[in-house]
Amino acid sequence: MTARVPEPAVHVGRFVRIEPLTEADFGELYEAIVHPEVFAGGYGGGPEGLPHDIDGFRRFAAGYFSTASGNQPYVVRLHGGADDGRVVGTSTLGDFDLPSEHAHLGWTAYDPRVWGTAVNVDTKLLMLALAFDNGFGRVKIQADERNARSRAAIAKLGATFEGLVRRDKRRADGTWRTTALFSIIVEEWPQVRAALEARLETYPAPVVTAGETTDRA
Repeated sequence: MTARVPEPAVHVGRFVRIEPLTEADFGELYEAIVHPEVFAGGYGGGPEGLPHDIDGFRRFAAGYFSTASGNQPYVVRLHGGADDGRVVGTSTLGDFDLPSEHAHLGWTAYDPRVWGTAVNVDTKLLMLALAFDNGFGRVKIQADERNARSRAAIAKLGATFEGLVRRDKRRADGTWRTTALFSIIVEEWPQVRAALEARLETYPAPVVTAGETTDRA
C-alpha cells in the first residue's frame, strides 16, 4: 500500500477520543498540560519552555502545534463517564515521508492526573492505527534521553529501541538534548495492536480525573 497523509477526523476509542486540535482548544489544553512536571521531562524544550500564563501558552502552541509542515496535532478528550469530553492531553502525527512510508508519533503530553491510566495506551492505539491504516510502514516515537518515565512508556507500547541520537535538539535552556529513538514497523503492528488491546481490557472504564492539578510555575 502506498502511504498517504490521513484525513483529519475524530477517532473514538474505549477510553478517549482524539480530535484535530484547533485554537479553540488551547484554553482547555493549557489547564491540562501546563504543569512543571509535564515540561520537566523535556516536553516543549524542557522546564525553561514552560509557559507562565495562557497568553504565553497560546504563543507557544501556535508554533509547537503548527500544521504548516503537514503535521496533524490532536487533542485528547476522555470518552464516557463523569468527565466525558474533558481535555486531558495532546499528541501529533507528523514528519510524513510518503516515499519511505515513515511517520512520527510525538509531541505528546497529558494531564498528570491521568498518568498511569488507560489514556496513553488508548491514544497510542488510535494514532498508530491511523498511521498504519494509511499505508505507513514505520512509525518513529522518541523522547529526551533523560526522560526515564517516557522512555519506559514507549518501550511498554512494544516499540523497539533503535539507539541514541546525540546533540539532536536544542532545549529551551540552550543545552542540547540526546534523543532516545524507538520505532514500530508494519510487520510488528498486528502483535503490537493485540498487546495494546489486551492492556486496555485490564483497565476499569471509564477514566476520571482525580483531585486538583498541581500548581504551575
